[in-house]
Amino acid sequence: MPIFYGKASLMDYLKSIKTIHSTLGFVPTMGALHQGHLALMQKSLAENTNTVVSIFVNPTQFNNPEDLAKYPRTLEEDVKKLTDLDPNIILYAPSVADIYDGQPVSQSFDFDGLENPMEGKFRPGHFNGVGTVVKRLFEIVEPTHAYFGEKDFQQLQIVKKMVAKNNLKVVIISCPIYREANNLAMSSRNERLSAQERDKAAVIYQILTSVKAKFPTNSAAKISEWVQKFLKKNPQFTLEYFTIADEATLTSCNRKNKNKKYRAFIAVLVNNIRLIDTISLN
Repeated sequence: MPIFYGKASLMDYLKSIKTIHSTLGFVPTMGALHQGHLALMQKSLAENTNTVVSIFVNPTQFNNPEDLAKYPRTLEEDVKKLTDLDPNIILYAPSVADIYDGQPVSQSFDFDGLENPMEGKFRPGHFNGVGTVVKRLFEIVEPTHAYFGEKDFQQLQIVKKMVAKNNLKVVIISCPIYREANNLAMSSRNERLSAQERDKAAVIYQILTSVKAKFPTNSAAKISEWVQKFLKKNPQFTLEYFTIADEATLTSCNRKNKNKKYRAFIAVLVNNIRLIDTISLN
């Protein structure tokens, strides 16, 4: 499997294999690969001539230094998973210096307000960090298509906005959430949960499916109140936020509009490990 640790050698290699008719799929990750990541890669492999996967734990999108320090780094195991999936995958595993050419500093972006609620509210500066690294990776890799999971739906919308505002020639492909056997949304952070915590975290998806069932006949405010009361009965979970929002603008739903698409978003802490999930409501 071709592995590159520096952007110069990667860019030279990609130029050497590019043709007029070839397409290049790209799956950016922070490593600790799980089946959800591999599903994105399988889609890219099926739809493109070549596929690049990046593994880079981006420091500028962590507002909590402890979270950055504890983020799992499993490059050796990740390389094996990629090789088993397809040895023709091109891996880019850069250093911070290679990506940022010096000090890792975020660029400031205007995402038309998409960055303000939910993750943006609780993780100041997070989406400037995301926008900075994704834009930089797109400039290095120059993909035809890039693949993102819907679990990070707010991030997905922000990446689409960044691409549109910067006139980048890449098509963003959104992919369904990949879930564990108990329907917990797959995440690299799940590796930090104990077996018991992982089992109990199934309640997150149970809450979301209940919300979906309640949505046609209940107001968003009434549903939010139910979620808060439900989680108070489960003290091992700390609710950071729950909201029902317009999919396009991510603004909270105050009064339902039959012409809009809505989605429920939730973030909970389990033993200080942060888990997020989302579900489409109509």
